Amino acid sequence: MKKITLFSDGSALGNPGPGGYGVILRFGDKERELSGFELHTTNNRMELKGAIEGLKALKEPCEVDIISDSSYVVKGINEWLANWIKRDFKKVKNPDLWREYIEVAKGHKIHAIWVRGHDGHVENERCDILAKEAAQEAKDLL
Repeated sequence: MKKITLFSDGSALGNPGPGGYGVILRFGDKERELSGFELHTTNNRMELKGAIEGLKALKEPCEVDIISDSSYVVKGINEWLANWIKRDFKKVKNPDLWREYIEVAKGHKIHAIWVRGHDGHVENERCDILAKEAAQEAKDLL
């Protein structure tokens, strides 16, 4: 099983407002950047969307470390998701995205790792730039 590192970040200009996500996928010495936006969204939705879109880009089952500055995403994946599933996502925000995450995570071995945002973490800073540029692109369309 290939070992992939997926760095992701999300941004929203207003909460809700136009938002974007940025992702770096790393396999060995190869990297791929992804970004995208939504016109009306929240920061947490974009944080999770980055992880989802990064996983969607993988072509085969992998061992994936998801590196994020979002406690919501990291704790959601590592701690809360099993109970949310048992409760059928009652009183959970963004159940549509969490269900999508479950689908794209199938076949992968995933562990989420939290890093402090805006603390000089090179890949997190790059993902932040990608996410903010995508959010600005969304804002410019409005």
